[in-house]
Amino acid sequence: MSTTIEPRAEDDTGVSVPKPTVYIETYGCQMNVADSELMYGKLAAYGYQPVDAPDGADVILVNTCAIRENAETRVIGRLGELRRFMKPDTIVGVTGCMAQRLGSRVLDQARHVSLVVGPDGYQALPALLEGARKGEKFTATDFDLEEHYEDVVARRFEGVKAWIPVQRGCDYRCTYCIVPFTRGPERSRKLGDVVREVQQVVEQGLSEVVLLGQTVNSYNDGTHDFAELLRAVGSVDGIRRVRYTSPHPNDFSDRVIEAMATTPTVCEHIHLPMQSGSTSMLKRMLRRYTREEYLECVARMRAAIPGLALTTDIIVGFPGETEAEFEDTLALCREVRFDDAFMFKFSLREGTPATRMPPEWTIPDDVVARRFDRLVTTVRGISRENNLGRLGDTLEVLIEKVARDGALLQARSRDFKTVMVPADAGKIGDYLTVTLTGTTGATFTGTPVSDRKERTPLPMATL
Repeated sequence: MSTTIEPRAEDDTGVSVPKPTVYIETYGCQMNVADSELMYGKLAAYGYQPVDAPDGADVILVNTCAIRENAETRVIGRLGELRRFMKPDTIVGVTGCMAQRLGSRVLDQARHVSLVVGPDGYQALPALLEGARKGEKFTATDFDLEEHYEDVVARRFEGVKAWIPVQRGCDYRCTYCIVPFTRGPERSRKLGDVVREVQQVVEQGLSEVVLLGQTVNSYNDGTHDFAELLRAVGSVDGIRRVRYTSPHPNDFSDRVIEAMATTPTVCEHIHLPMQSGSTSMLKRMLRRYTREEYLECVARMRAAIPGLALTTDIIVGFPGETEAEFEDTLALCREVRFDDAFMFKFSLREGTPATRMPPEWTIPDDVVARRFDRLVTTVRGISRENNLGRLGDTLEVLIEKVARDGALLQARSRDFKTVMVPADAGKIGDYLTVTLTGTTGATFTGTPVSDRKERTPLPMATL
């Protein structure tokens, strides 16, 4: 018979009492994952015990995304489902970008919700929860341009890597994007604060970090730029892999590309959002670069970093998209030959400039669906061809988790390829050298080999 040991603390009289439990359900991007870790850390410092299921939790928080309408619809539905897990005194809160966008409207749509807290309000969570216990309801959605949560120790739940926010907000105003309205203007953390957090990550036993920002390569703390940040983080003793997401094509200076090429710990993978391959469409999106400038950015990076893997974001069905503009997107995919892409059907977001575009620019749903299917077929076909050409390569992988079927381990290469290895090849957190022996077109199988290949600094190519 198994026994569950309930976490306990002492009250003011010295009597042992149960610690309140908190469950956080996270939707959306890696920045939301990092924010959930901050919330867990903040509440743990106030005596809360994180749990991995909502059943009977004292506090249930849903950390939300607002990028697409279906993400918000899904959260509203999920809030209804969570009612069945509540005790009579359970407090339910909504945090993140949807909370910031909708504010008190969330309280109207879900009457059992007591808290609505935006991304800059997590310092107040302990006090807000105390008020909620007295029956009060709160909305905390003010922007705080000085808040970087430097005094909060994140409680990490990722097994092998740490998500490190280095920048919050965004100053680009792409016409389709809600982020400037949900996360405010761009501001960067001090380089020294980022480096200290990375050092703490190493002390926790992790060796891979992912630097996060809405346009991460525009990082500038007033003294240091993104190139200096990459070099500083990449030089922390114990760090073996540095990644970052998501950059903007306009902010890849020669300094940044050189820092990538000459810092051995920086991985040979860039997620470079494209959104469209048409210059006229990019102008309507207010992306601030042309098709030709995007291709020139790709060429500079590939010249400096041999073997660079590129992934991207693409939107289909943005208002006014013509068949010729969509064909430009397909053609650019064929030219760049992305390793993979996140592909989206356009979703109109309240408050964005796209809502002011003429109604007749709206693309019919059946046209969007047809274009989307063609895009998926094109990108997946290129990815499969790329991966077939990699069979026989030998490379380093980091074991990240047990595969879904339980019979294999899932690992990741430096260039972001998913590689399945035998269950007895090692344990989570181990680095292996493997030969790629098979591919489904999307993932690889790998066989461990005895030799180990270390990366040496890459020479800077002539740009």
